[in-house]
Amino acid sequence: MNYGVLSLLPPLVALLLCFITKEVISSLFLGVLVGGLLVAKGNIFVAIASTWDWSSNQLLDKWQAEYFLFLFVVGGAIGLMYKLGGGTALVQKLEKKIKNSKKSQVLIGILGILVFFNEYANTAIVGTASKSLSDKNRISREKFSYLLDSTSSPVSGLAPISDWAGFQTNTIAIALTAFGSLGVSAYTLWLRSIPYMFYCWFAIAMVFIIALTGYDFGSMKKAELRARIDGKVLADDAVPAGNVEAEVGEVKDKHLSIWTFIVPVVALIGTALFGMWYTGGATEAESFAAALGDSDTAIALLWGAFAMTIICIFFGLIWKIMTFKEMMDTFMQGAKTMFVAFLLMVFAWALKAACDAVGTADYTVGLVLPLVENAPLILPIVVFLVCMLLSFGLGTSWGTMAIITPIALPLVLHVTNMEVNSLVYATIGAVLSGSIFGDHCSPISDTTIVSSTFAGSDHMAHVTTQIPYAFTAAGVSIIGYLLMMVHIPWFIILPLGVVMLYFVTRFFAKRSAKKFGQPEVTPIFVVE
Repeated sequence: MNYGVLSLLPPLVALLLCFITKEVISSLFLGVLVGGLLVAKGNIFVAIASTWDWSSNQLLDKWQAEYFLFLFVVGGAIGLMYKLGGGTALVQKLEKKIKNSKKSQVLIGILGILVFFNEYANTAIVGTASKSLSDKNRISREKFSYLLDSTSSPVSGLAPISDWAGFQTNTIAIALTAFGSLGVSAYTLWLRSIPYMFYCWFAIAMVFIIALTGYDFGSMKKAELRARIDGKVLADDAVPAGNVEAEVGEVKDKHLSIWTFIVPVVALIGTALFGMWYTGGATEAESFAAALGDSDTAIALLWGAFAMTIICIFFGLIWKIMTFKEMMDTFMQGAKTMFVAFLLMVFAWALKAACDAVGTADYTVGLVLPLVENAPLILPIVVFLVCMLLSFGLGTSWGTMAIITPIALPLVLHVTNMEVNSLVYATIGAVLSGSIFGDHCSPISDTTIVSSTFAGSDHMAHVTTQIPYAFTAAGVSIIGYLLMMVHIPWFIILPLGVVMLYFVTRFFAKRSAKKFGQPEVTPIFVVE
């Protein structure tokens, strides 16, 4: 059945209620229920049954079940690592050189780039490593979660060796099956599209512009001023999506060692990378990147989280920091901190199932993409906007890529007469980076939820403070695609875009300063 414009109702209802009520779980549930009402033709009883079917089915999917287990196991492992004192020891080492809020923000940004191979592991590792340091330097949890979020998907999306590279390459390869040989592989097409993933580049650049200049704006400025001046990293009415400290208690200071942080993290990274390579075909895969693309990411991350747990238990026992029973209790308390994230994920994915049932994506694509057939040079802009809209509404970047790539790639090859040129690369780049936009800032996106969780931030506070920054980077990205229409090359657009970002953030910072009666530059807090 074709639901037409009504197919937009489930994501719109969920998003609007998220922003109006600031209560995400019930908003997602009601969005799913609206989808159920459409499918059931208004029968409320059938609609409720469909809502719970879509929700419970998320627990039956193998990948999602593995990911839920990863969330709980890594939560337990982080609880152990926190109580063993590895993070405290790390902060004691870092605080000798990182003694102010500016340096702390830059460090978090750099760590986010270094952990590039998977956005979930990125957020978990960097969030755990720098949370105490962030708090000590009076960085608001809203800013902290923004820093984590902006160096997760945008970084992984650009990395030549990551699960994202493999998935993106696979979506391109599927789209090319109808064309035979183009004289260039899907992986090469993806590599050449990297310079045209403008949103990813500008989102990362904006992290460092904001960190170095202090040009905060919008509600983020209010949050940062609250943290700097009042020392409140969380608002009084905030409900953190995850709070390891409150659940597991005080750090054990019997044997503070940086190794109780470094070795578990290395175990997580090493085991997860091995798991991705192994489940992706190992030696039978064409390349390491190809193996990552075919991997079972969720089970690989679960293996990594389990290895992290075992290492933490080992340190706790050999150094007699805790008894085995204390460690098991700590593990369970740490796992409990992931329960809110678990519920958010269930209903976010259920909303995606409801959107699939009513054809939200098909309606949006069918409405917009045909408009570009007679104006090929605007194709990257239109594709970027469509992917922004879809990924924000559906809360999934990979889902958006899978939907749009098989449509956009044949379309651009048609208008270029099968010639592989910069317009083809730019269109692919627009699909991928536009999809990451929604993954980056939608309140129903899994990575946005994970960023709130590991930052210990109120989820909707994270979303509302980050959105102005995300839209700023997206706006400059659109200008970049417009400049392509007058044949300006990417190697000029990228640095020019960074300069534009600087002046745009400065302009908004001045406006916010005038509005709030505060200084243009957010004050730097220096640890005594």
